[in-house]
Amino acid sequence: MTPGAAPANVPSKMHAGLAAWIGVLALAAALGAGHLVAAFVGLNASPYLAVGNAAIDLTPTWLKDFAASTFGTADKTVLLGGMALVMVLLAVLAGLVSRTRVLAGQVLIGVFGVVGIVAVYSRPDLGQIALIAPVASLLAGVMVFRSLHAAALRPESASRRRFLFTGVALGAGLAGGAGQLFGSSKDAESSRAAVGPLVAAKTAPPVPADADFAKLGTPAFLTANKDFYRIDTALVVPQVRTEDWSLRIHGMVDKEITYSYADIRNRPLVERIVTLCCVSNPVGGPYISTAKFIGVDLADLLTEAGVRPGAEQIFSTSVDGFTAGTPVSAVLAADSGAMLAIGMNGEPLPVEHGFPARLVVPGLYGFVSATKWVTDLELTTWAARQSYWLQRGWSEQAPIKTESRIDAPGGTVAAGKVRLAGIAWAQHTGVDKVEVRLDNGPWQQAMLSAEVTKDAWRMWWAELDATSGGHSARVRATDRSGYTQTDKIADVVPDGATGWHTITFTAS
Repeated sequence: MTPGAAPANVPSKMHAGLAAWIGVLALAAALGAGHLVAAFVGLNASPYLAVGNAAIDLTPTWLKDFAASTFGTADKTVLLGGMALVMVLLAVLAGLVSRTRVLAGQVLIGVFGVVGIVAVYSRPDLGQIALIAPVASLLAGVMVFRSLHAAALRPESASRRRFLFTGVALGAGLAGGAGQLFGSSKDAESSRAAVGPLVAAKTAPPVPADADFAKLGTPAFLTANKDFYRIDTALVVPQVRTEDWSLRIHGMVDKEITYSYADIRNRPLVERIVTLCCVSNPVGGPYISTAKFIGVDLADLLTEAGVRPGAEQIFSTSVDGFTAGTPVSAVLAADSGAMLAIGMNGEPLPVEHGFPARLVVPGLYGFVSATKWVTDLELTTWAARQSYWLQRGWSEQAPIKTESRIDAPGGTVAAGKVRLAGIAWAQHTGVDKVEVRLDNGPWQQAMLSAEVTKDAWRMWWAELDATSGGHSARVRATDRSGYTQTDKIADVVPDGATGWHTITFTAS
């Protein structure tokens, strides 16, 4: 043996950068293969998305609230970005621990695959065939890691190795891109476009010009579809075509019924103006919007099935497995306004807002009443079934609370007469009065907009005298039952936030 040479049976040690790159390429190959196969067996079977969905389901309530309050509707983007960073770091680690021998890195890459398989297996919206995607991901990751590792330790030219590595990178990118292309080819937009105009047999009342004070700083009375808030657990928006959709009503009913989209579309449609509010909306928060919804009375569908005595909740299920429990009494009550909605603001439901169909139940927070992409309604008891959020510590009953918000002014204003404007809501009851207070001064009654319906928000404005300097303003609403919203601060968990919305501004 030549002096100073390594023994023949001791494997050489590859450069750390090269080892890390092998781990990253193996990860890319695994994700690309899984995403490609998932395009044919169900997009949520993509290991990356399946693990993301599992992370959403397993995240504790306090962390969900933190993410929603901190990142708003970008919380899922932050989750996916954070997952990608963690996965890349672990892939780098897999490469670094395998600079001499391949086994340790293969085991770590294999763990990736097993986690993906478990995540897909646990999805309620995926069948067993969907397991093909994470299995393909596992095999691709392990095989690519092993092949690249062997190539890196062989005494071959750098150009040949570079060609191999570039080929793997391009192949992973093409596989992932093809998966995205084939998966999106099944999207619901073409099906939505084919629905055509939705004409209600019973239209909502016209919206008068004084239904809002948008020129004074309030929102427009009707929220445009693109601006309507969106809060849900769907990591990827479900793509459901009308020809594939159906609604099953079963459980504690006289007869099980399944409706097709055509069955619903061809019924006499009703149009209603409804304000929806998320229970995660903090005092003064943005998660509240109003639209004209078109659909059919949910009570009519339940009556056709025949609700049996003792049925307490409508356990609704989305195509992506999300569940909610709506009190039967809230839907069957006279003038409840509960709908199976298929349209929104004069057009078919936007895909991100539940196309082909969703539930809309005025007076209840969305987590118990507004299931999007709904496909199953089971009449049952509270004891028999627990919905998604009920399992996570939220309330069984969730009536929307009488609340109000200040939308204007903001920042610095001219001293003297200062105009405040905002919204208030008290569904099923109606807003009777809104009062504002500057600093610790007396409460002053605000001017209310025209009331379009008790199930929609109401706008208000008021003028107050403000001297130069910093000020705070508060607002409170009183509903038609005589209840004035409390100043007691309560968190959104378990049944909605309370307190007086307060803003600060400077007059100069």
